[in-house]
Amino acid sequence: MSTASRTVDDQEIAHFSTDADKWWDIDGPFAPLHKLNPERILYIKEQLGDLKGKRILDIGCGGGLVCEPLSRLGARVTGADADSVAIEIATSHAAAGGLDIKYVNKPAEEIEDQFDCVLALEIIEHVSDVEAFVTECARLVQPGGIVIFSTLNRTPKSFLGGMVAAEYILRWVPRGTHDWKKFVKPSELARHINKAGLEARDIMGLHYNPVTDAFSLRRNAISVNYFLSALKV
Repeated sequence: MSTASRTVDDQEIAHFSTDADKWWDIDGPFAPLHKLNPERILYIKEQLGDLKGKRILDIGCGGGLVCEPLSRLGARVTGADADSVAIEIATSHAAAGGLDIKYVNKPAEEIEDQFDCVLALEIIEHVSDVEAFVTECARLVQPGGIVIFSTLNRTPKSFLGGMVAAEYILRWVPRGTHDWKKFVKPSELARHINKAGLEARDIMGLHYNPVTDAFSLRRNAISVNYFLSALKV
């Protein structure tokens, strides 16, 4: 992977690399992603419809938590990540499951193909330049295709729920995983989307219920986690 990148934050990559061998441990440092993964797949299906044959790029794929279920649903999946260790884990796990997924250790700007859908899930709050990253996502999707973002809103509630609770109380993720100042408001993301030549078309909240210990999609619950999908016109 090139060391010169407009979007990769080397400190973020170093942070996640320390736990890269635990991507598939449902009780490990990526446990929250395992918990919310069913809702991520549900939202992607709602936005794309039938996934069979769809060419999907998952930027910041990590160990392949989203790539594998999409592949099983018939999509032609490419996973990209700047963390070489995560890519190794993803590649070996997919091979063990007999899945045909292409994994590349590249930042977004080094990918040349175009796709029916580009996914940027729980990554935009970790990149070095949000505007440049959104521009690259737009470049990588073909006209008529969809980009799906999911991230954390920058609100007092997300500070308490997305950082204090997740890192210090529930200890879902290691301390220092998130920087609240890098959380992105929907209005900010929408501006970047429009500037990149995309058209925002849907926003959906992701709600966590501590009683059931489960996530669910909720239209009016965007104060902590949210999805935003955009069409390339």
